[in-house]
Amino acid sequence: MKIGIVGLGLMGGSFGLSLKKSLPGVYVVGYDHSESHREKALSLGLVDEIVDFDGIKTCDVIVLAIPVEGIIKALKSLEDISSETTVIDLGSTKAKIVEACPPKIRQNFVAAHPMAGREKFGPSAAIADLYRDKIVVLCDLEENALLHSDRAIEIFEALGMVIVYMKAKEHDRHAAYISHMPHAVSFALANSVMEQEDPRSILALAAGGFKDMSRIAKSSPQMWSDIFMQNSDNLLEAITSFQTELQKMREMVESKDEEALNAWMKRANELHKIL
Repeated sequence: MKIGIVGLGLMGGSFGLSLKKSLPGVYVVGYDHSESHREKALSLGLVDEIVDFDGIKTCDVIVLAIPVEGIIKALKSLEDISSETTVIDLGSTKAKIVEACPPKIRQNFVAAHPMAGREKFGPSAAIADLYRDKIVVLCDLEENALLHSDRAIEIFEALGMVIVYMKAKEHDRHAAYISHMPHAVSFALANSVMEQEDPRSILALAAGGFKDMSRIAKSSPQMWSDIFMQNSDNLLEAITSFQTELQKMREMVESKDEEALNAWMKRANELHKIL
């Protein structure tokens, strides 16, 4: 099987490494608009060969590991692929991508969101086990031809992923609360501290809690601004919910209501019984 990866950063590069580790015999080719990414990916062995975009179209499977707007644009350029070519995207939002997919290749296109990542980005951040034991959400598989849905499932299972099925719109709402809002909060936390504290104080006092909460603020601004715009309605709903909880806490602190504050925190502790 020949698999082509568009986008050779963290997600695409790790996908290439994972494929080569988990599916011996698979030939992995890659394409990226960045010359430095292409060169780095080849030197690190993330792919076996660099090709142009037309070369990607000849693959059995095409993996789109680029920002959401890029995925939408790429799908429009893939209308002439074979009916037996499977296209899988790794975008963090799903509804707008699914809606934008050209009808001609909708049966080929498997909408997927691997719940995996790191705060680092670029080809050098790629690791072979990024996807192992992580969840991947597959959306609206009833719109796929069995060849393509089965092939995608086979690949993700080979990578050691746990598969969950959802509708695209359902996915986007859940992702806003579980993934997108935490990133927004982390960026906001980092900026609020940068505005108020000098670097020496940050260095001296920043312990585990702050480092844990601000870690994902090191994530790619280009990728996350794209995600926030694509899932803006759901993200705004999630932010409003978060602001409501902050306001509750503010009022309890202002009124010195320690009993209510303690109960509020205990309710939050319940989350980790689920996790």
